[in-house]
Amino acid sequence: MFRIGQEEIKAVERVINSKELFKINSGTLQETYHCEKEFREKFNISHAVLMTSGNAALMSALAGMGIGPGDEVIVPAYTYIATAISVVSVGAIPIIAEIDETLMLDPKDVEQKITERTKAIIPVHMMGYPCNMDGIMKVAKKHNLKVLEDACQAVGGSFRGKPLGTFGDAGAFSFNFYKIITAGEGGALLTNDKTIFEKGLIYHDSSAVAYFGNQMEDFSEEPFCGYEFRTNEITAAILREQLKRLDGIVSDLRKNKQRLMDALSPYFKFIPSNDKEGDCGMTLTLQFDSAEEAQAFRDKNVGVSIPAFTGKHVYNNWTPILHKRGAAHPLMDPFKMAANRVPDYTEDMCQKSIDILLTCAHLSINPDWTEEQVAERAKQLIDALK
Repeated sequence: MFRIGQEEIKAVERVINSKELFKINSGTLQETYHCEKEFREKFNISHAVLMTSGNAALMSALAGMGIGPGDEVIVPAYTYIATAISVVSVGAIPIIAEIDETLMLDPKDVEQKITERTKAIIPVHMMGYPCNMDGIMKVAKKHNLKVLEDACQAVGGSFRGKPLGTFGDAGAFSFNFYKIITAGEGGALLTNDKTIFEKGLIYHDSSAVAYFGNQMEDFSEEPFCGYEFRTNEITAAILREQLKRLDGIVSDLRKNKQRLMDALSPYFKFIPSNDKEGDCGMTLTLQFDSAEEAQAFRDKNVGVSIPAFTGKHVYNNWTPILHKRGAAHPLMDPFKMAANRVPDYTEDMCQKSIDILLTCAHLSINPDWTEEQVAERAKQLIDALK
């Protein structure tokens, strides 16, 4: 969380005073309705559905794409485990591909991993950095694959001037406590595809979407059994205020990141970015010549982290995936379904990605740093390097 205050408190207060906390109601506030409308306008997208998490948005998008048993979906070796779990949750199999020196999904390795079963690619904009969407979209178009952008860590970022989350057939946002804007928890599905929208909406709230309000007015899709990832008016009210803060947060993140890079550039190397201007600015990643140098610098206790050691964000720590435990009940487990081809997952299957992640160090940027605080942070890092 970066910024929150009286505006969000007043937003919660107005919802509580209205006594209309359910998203479908006859009150005058209609927070969820207006929040989704504001997201559509902000990101120039046809459909936006608020829900409980980024994982819920990924699952709903995959369901909307018709992904299921027998299908494979390519995911990067460096992403939070939720990306891979979302694939398993719809009955499909995640295929893990390498990252490149930008720490994002490598389009070249994606193409190497495509089989007759591949149906979709999930590029993940990690730590606020944009993927090479030109490369990803080129591969997807060539092989007639769906693209689901996981922009959960990059709300407000862009690639060549276009918002992240709006390139592919669908995009997913997260609003949990650790994201750029937050309601504590929350997510959103974005798409221009009417079928993905309709199926995704039904999937995310099948117990209510056909029975409250006119949510399925003019739908072509019939109701089916899905899940309940429905949001509420308090969450939506908070997000409306957070959305107003988004541009200012990202602008100040970028400003302070550039200040820090300017101060550090005579001493440090940085990882390349697929689009420096579109980068959210929340993370500055230092590049070292070896894993030993990166580790020695981290040991100086200057507040940096080695991405290879960030737990469930790296594929070799995805225990349920590597051990092929895809569901509580074995008959619901995609790894045990006859329709699926189950790959051999090993901890060293994407060694190139591990090697890259071992030679980097992330440091977080604060949008509220003053120039003096940026200078102080730079001095601390330079002194540690010396």
